[in-house]
Amino acid sequence: MGYVKEKGLALKEAFILLLSSWFGVGRLPLAPGTWGTLGAVPPVLIISYFGPVPAVISLAVIIPLAVWTSGISQKLLGKDDPPEVVIDEVAGYFVAVFLLPFSWWSFIPGFLLFRIFDILKPFPIRMIHKKVKGGIGICLDDIAAGVYANIGVRIVIGVIGNG
Repeated sequence: MGYVKEKGLALKEAFILLLSSWFGVGRLPLAPGTWGTLGAVPPVLIISYFGPVPAVISLAVIIPLAVWTSGISQKLLGKDDPPEVVIDEVAGYFVAVFLLPFSWWSFIPGFLLFRIFDILKPFPIRMIHKKVKGGIGICLDDIAAGVYANIGVRIVIGVIGNG
């Protein structure tokens, strides 16, 4: 990984940067948040297939992991909310489709709504993004966008059905 050579990092620090960039996905050019969200789709599909217990466990793991790695990565990279840190989008997408029916009617609208809310940052997401700092700040706005997206998908499914 380029971080080790670029920054002369120890293995632990390089591993944290690897996780926070979601295994390098956050280093892809253009729209790293969208790439990060796309990188969350395969594990979400696999976990969702197995039902609610793995979904709950995975969410209980990914959110603290995202907060921890984002906070350390922010310090290592010397930037507030570094664009290559996309584990926050991963956690947000996990929230966006949390306990929704296992179908494309959940995952595609969840993806689209999550990206819309993450980019536009409607109230109070923009306020969270501006005021809360560190790893919690990096992740909390994405988690809030995920909550909005989850509610939106539930409304869509309620209106048009589950396909």
